Amino acid sequence: MPMKERYAMQLDPTAFVAHPALISVLEKKSTPVDCATDRVLFAQGDPPVGVYILESGAVRLTMESAEGEPIVSTKAPEGSLLGLPGLLGNQPYTLTATAEAGSQVGFIPRDEFTALMQNEPAVALQILAVLAAEVRSARRAIG
Repeated sequence: MPMKERYAMQLDPTAFVAHPALISVLEKKSTPVDCATDRVLFAQGDPPVGVYILESGAVRLTMESAEGEPIVSTKAPEGSLLGLPGLLGNQPYTLTATAEAGSQVGFIPRDEFTALMQNEPAVALQILAVLAAEVRSARRAIG
């Protein structure tokens, strides 16, 4: 039986971008992450601890197969929400997110993010719209 050919999927990086009004609400709840040097925000397989907001700069998103082969590699643009699928699904992060030196990133811990979604349904719907865009992007990359 032939081995399945591996390739790097191309995700639409704009799928991670939230509406500026949502970013503004979330930034008020976030704390800055020190990105003076390149910094891994979360790694594929890590348990979810919160959501990250890319305010400026760049974050590289990667995924590797069990054999260590690249499956996904893309750069998230400013305004991206990172870590949503893992946090909302309470499953390990499926990507590794590495902020480039000098990037401005905010972090919202799981408890605060969950409370925000429970207390502000309009915000929750906007967050789900970003998650839906991520799912569409992944499905297009597979198909």
